[in-house]
Amino acid sequence: MLLAQESGAAALYAGGTELLLAMKSGLLAYDALINVKSIAGLDAVAADDRGVVIGASATHSAVERDALARERLPLLAEVEHSVANARVRNVGTLAGNLCFAEPHSDPATLLLIYEAELDAQGPSASRRIPVGELQTNSYETSLAPDEMVTAVRVPPFPAGMSGAYSKFGRHHRPTLGVAAAVAVEDGRVADVRIAIGCVSPVARRLPRSEDVLRGERVDGLAADAPALREACRLAAEDADAVADLHGEADYKAHLARVFLERTLLRALGRNGSGGDA
Repeated sequence: MLLAQESGAAALYAGGTELLLAMKSGLLAYDALINVKSIAGLDAVAADDRGVVIGASATHSAVERDALARERLPLLAEVEHSVANARVRNVGTLAGNLCFAEPHSDPATLLLIYEAELDAQGPSASRRIPVGELQTNSYETSLAPDEMVTAVRVPPFPAGMSGAYSKFGRHHRPTLGVAAAVAVEDGRVADVRIAIGCVSPVARRLPRSEDVLRGERVDGLAADAPALREACRLAAEDADAVADLHGEADYKAHLARVFLERTLLRALGRNGSGGDA
């Protein structure tokens, strides 16, 4: 494998929307770039027994427009449409976005509530990585230097679960991303998944907020309901917001509270509509 032969002096290149900018800015330097776009089938979007398999060189636009993705993962297709701008979506790839580990990433946050996984291939072995275990810090991942991601595996939400995604920002990259999915049975929250990103180096699930909401009656979860308010308070604590060019930590924690409430109410409103968006 060329990546292993180069011993850290090379980088994989697909869309290059992040990589080339970093190299032009002098933040990264490599002796060689290995173009993976010409690998046959690596841009495919296909079904498997658990969901949708998105090849590593499939662009954001390809995912957004793919009939299979739109049918089984409508919320992902919706969010892919809002990534950056048309130029980036037409060239940048979903897998590349995850592997570059930019903290302000919409897909990295959203795919946590899908409980997606990534296929990683090294010179002698392959493995599957839960999306929440890929990014370890800003611009850092758990991939070995000689490994490459070959596909992103995204299972659809379970039957009866609907989701929503919200983002906020005044710059090119989002300041905040919040993803929520809710399943309702017999008028109560049977299951819930919540993730927050862009406010800290790594997007994360929020299990304490999820636990507060499970079992709550849906008709009692209007705006400012006690359980909803508590879930949002815990989200602001657990987001581990950090100050950066997008704002101070307290400001981001406030955004987390406000936008989680809005996102959960949207997800609840969509429940029973027959789709995950």
